[in-house]
Amino acid sequence: MSRAARIDWRQVAAWAVLLAFSVVVHAYVEVATAARGGPPLTLGRALAIETSSHLVVAALLPVLYGMHARWPIGGPRRNLAIHVAAVVPFSLVHTLGLWGLRQLWFVGVLGEDYSLPLTPDRFGFEFAKDIFNYGLLSAGVLAMRHLFARPLPVPLPIPGPPPAAEPEVAPPAPRPERFAVRKAGREILVAVADIDWVEAAGNYAVLHVGGDTLEIRSSLSRLEGELDPQRFVRVHKSAMVNVARIAEVTPWMSGDWRIRLQDGAEVNLSRRYRPRFEALVPVKT
Repeated sequence: MSRAARIDWRQVAAWAVLLAFSVVVHAYVEVATAARGGPPLTLGRALAIETSSHLVVAALLPVLYGMHARWPIGGPRRNLAIHVAAVVPFSLVHTLGLWGLRQLWFVGVLGEDYSLPLTPDRFGFEFAKDIFNYGLLSAGVLAMRHLFARPLPVPLPIPGPPPAAEPEVAPPAPRPERFAVRKAGREILVAVADIDWVEAAGNYAVLHVGGDTLEIRSSLSRLEGELDPQRFVRVHKSAMVNVARIAEVTPWMSGDWRIRLQDGAEVNLSRRYRPRFEALVPVKT
């Protein structure tokens, strides 16, 4: 299925309505302010000015979704600092984007004079507004995420004929309880129960253990066969999680589902691996 088919169009429609409403309100305020003694301003010109700003905001929304997926505010404290620092590039892109769109419309299309000097004072003015805008949009992203969350359907077993008797086979080899991992020039033992999740890295697998990342020379498929399938489940072609460390499972804007672990890390839940995951972890949102 294509990426476009996986987009949650409910959220796209909700954002479109909110941004359109914001354009009209801001344009009306600009016209009302001009009528009280400022430079004359028509409603059409005010709508064009506000539309340019809101179009840039709409283009930045997927970036905000990605930021909150990679660095959730509810995670480690450094995530909040990352979002605070992100206001600077957000404001720069917003300011340069609206400037470019207004030049294109007023000068390039209408052939009118339009002056918006990109001075330090102008950047400072826009940055002051974008501090509020970033916070408001972030709140909207989180609200949309939970507002449109839906429980994942758990497939019901399909009745069928009783399974045929199978020949006796030898009992499986015991599951490993520890892994020897090389760290800082020495071998250390890592308890399997302490592993939060595992990701593939070429010929290696990276164990995420309590905030540490440890490499082990093994493919992810081989580890999947060695670990207890009731404790570790494959959720992506390059990731496997410890079900005991799962804190939350929620849908995301692109149609993907996200698994948030107790340490704040987030891992994609691929559609390919969803049935196995749902059979092991009943999902409730």
